[in-house]
Amino acid sequence: MYVFTDPIKMASIADLKDIPAPPAVSWMPQTVGWWVVSGVVLLGIFVYTFLRWRRWWRNRYRREAQAELAAIERDMGDPAKRTEALLAIPALVKRTVLAWAPRREVGPMSGEAWLRYLDRTYPAGGFTQGPGRQLDVLAYGQGSIGHDELASLMALLHQWIDGHVAA
Repeated sequence: MYVFTDPIKMASIADLKDIPAPPAVSWMPQTVGWWVVSGVVLLGIFVYTFLRWRRWWRNRYRREAQAELAAIERDMGDPAKRTEALLAIPALVKRTVLAWAPRREVGPMSGEAWLRYLDRTYPAGGFTQGPGRQLDVLAYGQGSIGHDELASLMALLHQWIDGHVAA
């Protein structure tokens, strides 16, 4: 190991120099263009947030209908509540439609006209030809509905609540 004994060759802390700090630079935009860009970005965020909130608010009836349909499904498992639950299905569908459709137009509909109207509100259909036909059976208590037919109807109603459009 080599040891410096010559004081001229030895480095000294006194010989060290400070590194100059860079000049202070403001983070504030220096031109008007950046203020305009910031304003446009903030406006875009506000508009996007407002539109998402409005969509969420308008679809609250769908969330409530899905929750009620899930409660009906739970009640169908209890033999004491099954009849009541089955009668509640057509009423739920009617209330869901009345949440956005004019009462004067939709309120008096029943039977085949009601099923055709529901088909117009759902692109996939399934009410006049399919499991949705069981709504008439349930609404008027005409006969019974099998387990498979009921499962198909419930699946259709879950899809319809999420995907229906105004007719």
